[in-house]
Amino acid sequence: MFKYYLIALFVIVLDQVTKWFVVDNMELGQEVSVFDPYLSIYSHRNRGAAWGILQDQFWLFAIITVVVVVGIIYFYHKEAKRKPLLQASLMMLLGGAIGNFIDRVLRGEVVDFVSVLIPGINYQFPIFNIADAALTLGVIMLIIYILFEDRKVKKKVK
Repeated sequence: MFKYYLIALFVIVLDQVTKWFVVDNMELGQEVSVFDPYLSIYSHRNRGAAWGILQDQFWLFAIITVVVVVGIIYFYHKEAKRKPLLQASLMMLLGGAIGNFIDRVLRGEVVDFVSVLIPGINYQFPIFNIADAALTLGVIMLIIYILFEDRKVKKKVK
């Protein structure tokens, strides 16, 4: 079971290395096109939560993050044994939560840098980072796990 913690560690390290690279090599507001106009690296900071809501609420985020991290670890050890998809999803969530928490503690803000323009609808998606992507992927994996687990339970009941 502990091998899955390597997923969280990988997310945290990749997240912090990429953020360090952006902070160290780019000016705030600087943009480097990767696949113009759809993907770029854009040096941005966020003092709030997703989409910039709840700006400057450090203690709220600190309390929520600690509760979430403790909850994930507890649930992981209590419910996730022999459930690889659940284990992986929880570790993605753990890595993402800790990655952004490190930013809040060390910098007082979260470093975001992935800028995506969604073609067809011409929508500028909110700028995000590796931790945000891991959180999103972790939630998607958790939803998939719940849907498949629900089917298994229904089959056993019949």
